[in-house]
Amino acid sequence: MTHNMTFAPISELKAQAKRLRARLHETGQEITHGQALDLLARQHGLRDWNSLSAKAGNAPRLRVGARVSGRYLGQTFSGRVKALSVMEHGRHRITVHFDAPVDVVRFDSFSSFRQRVQAVIGPDGQSPRKTSDGQPQLIVRPEG
Repeated sequence: MTHNMTFAPISELKAQAKRLRARLHETGQEITHGQALDLLARQHGLRDWNSLSAKAGNAPRLRVGARVSGRYLGQTFSGRVKALSVMEHGRHRITVHFDAPVDVVRFDSFSSFRQRVQAVIGPDGQSPRKTSDGQPQLIVRPEG
């Protein structure tokens, strides 16, 4: 099951499309608002505005300051989103500050603790990078 949680609110997506249209106008390229909405959807890896607005309208939100939980390198965590930036194809770069440091080493005789991590996550909240056992390095879910 896919949980898309990284789209901005619809009002912000519409504002982004408006800014895109204005920028294109400055360069001499005229497009309609509907065309700008569809271009924005394709930038997020979706077919058209209807697909993007449906996903954004039904998606739980990740945003800076949001409480999150999940798994990092196989260890459970809870924490807060410290930074979030949009990338192409619906991916985001996220920085999470854990409430308590997480031991990322699986050996009894050695430990390495991390309290803040940065990774790329897809629309499903999972990093495309995997651990040696094939699990996503980071899985993030909004709390509440």
